[in-house]
Amino acid sequence: MSENQIALHLLIFLLGGVLGAIACWVYHRFALGGVKQLAAEIVQRAEQEGIELRKGAELSLKQKQIEQQRDLEQLWQQERKKIQREEERLKQREDKLEGRMNLVEKKLSDIEKREAVLIGRKAQIDEEKKQVAELHTKLVADLEKIAGLSCNEAKEMLLFRLTNEVKTDAANLIRRVKKEAEEEAEKEASTIIATAINRLAVSCASETTVCTVAIPNEEMKGRIIGREGRNIRALERETGINFIIDDTPGAVVLSGFDPVRKHIAKMALTELVQDGRIHPTRIEEVVEKATLNTHKQIKQYGEDAALRAGAMNLHPDLITLLGKLKFRYSYGQNVLDHSLEVSHLMGLMAAEMGLDVRLAKRIGLLHDVGKAVTHEIEGSHAIIGHDLALKYGENKEVANGIGCHHQEMPPSTIEADLCSAADAISASREGARIEAVEEYIKRLKKLEDMALEYPGVDKAYAMQAGREVRVVVLPDQMDDAGVINLARELTKRIEQELSYPGKIKVTVIREKRVVEYAV
Repeated sequence: MSENQIALHLLIFLLGGVLGAIACWVYHRFALGGVKQLAAEIVQRAEQEGIELRKGAELSLKQKQIEQQRDLEQLWQQERKKIQREEERLKQREDKLEGRMNLVEKKLSDIEKREAVLIGRKAQIDEEKKQVAELHTKLVADLEKIAGLSCNEAKEMLLFRLTNEVKTDAANLIRRVKKEAEEEAEKEASTIIATAINRLAVSCASETTVCTVAIPNEEMKGRIIGREGRNIRALERETGINFIIDDTPGAVVLSGFDPVRKHIAKMALTELVQDGRIHPTRIEEVVEKATLNTHKQIKQYGEDAALRAGAMNLHPDLITLLGKLKFRYSYGQNVLDHSLEVSHLMGLMAAEMGLDVRLAKRIGLLHDVGKAVTHEIEGSHAIIGHDLALKYGENKEVANGIGCHHQEMPPSTIEADLCSAADAISASREGARIEAVEEYIKRLKKLEDMALEYPGVDKAYAMQAGREVRVVVLPDQMDDAGVINLARELTKRIEQELSYPGKIKVTVIREKRVVEYAV
């Protein structure tokens, strides 16, 4: 760009600046007057609005003050009414308290008067007692003078005469009672012996309550007994069965009324004899193992019987009860075998008569299931079986057939009516002495249940054919004094509640045992 062009541009720029400044001066010159006038109008309007706002605020404030004063007056009136009500209530209470105080003062006054009367009466009674004592002393002196005896001498003479009379009467009474007891006992003993002789057709008790275990040599008897008898005591404590070790060669006799416990004891002793290790800890292990095996056998017996009778879908508890019948005897027969025989007989009769064979065989198999728990539940085994069948899901026809086979309830079906006939056919030795054995077993079971009712008792076993009850207590729950009291109380209860020949020995065992394992 040339110098002339630069100068031209500078000139144009300066000219534009001057013109702009002149334009601004003209604008400010003419516009300044309008702005001042506008500002004056705005200020004037603002002052008027301010005056109006101040007046409105003053009016609003006065109105609020009036309203607050009105609210305060209302509140004051309410509080005044409350205060008046409280004053009235307090006045009423004061009146009541004043009335009560008057009543109390009156009662105190009456009490003071009565006390004064009682004090006077007490003084009078004391005076009368004094006079009575003097009169009594005088009368006693006069009586001693007349009788020629002192008071103590008269008492001794009277007691001596009464003692002689009582001794004479007691001796006569004892002699008379003893004579009557001897006559009655002789008569009763004759009756019992005659009855026993007539009913002793088969020795059922020995067959069902006693069994033997063979041993290899006589030395084994000493090992079974153990040092100071600890092994045989452990066996009897764990099984509840009597172990009779006598001069019988090559055998140990087991005696007990519970066939399941007797079977467990036999299995345990057989295993101990074969193993050769016999001590209390080993005995506990073997008895526990034998118990588990026995329960498995019971279940197997029940399942086999149900399969042979064709009774499907039996409840597991009914199968267990059937298995327990393998260890029970009735009328000289094994109850489980008898039940299977009745089942087959009822099936044959139902087939001949065109009835429901499966229903008949099911009733026959279960008809004596109540005998598995008769030593635990009081009542007829037929009714117990009826209730058990309903409890474990059998239908009413099966339950009715079980309950009516001894005519204790009316039969509802012909199949149920067949049960009593099949039972009579199978029970060929009706009326045998086994019924007495069942009563004997119930008595032994009652002995055990009676002992188990006491708190702190862990186990209880009827031993020695019911001549001894052996009770094992928990040492943490019963001390030595409690053992003595338990033996005494149980003895008294047995005497009051049970009828038994001879006497029953009560043995209470308290043993503290601590077991630790070194790892």
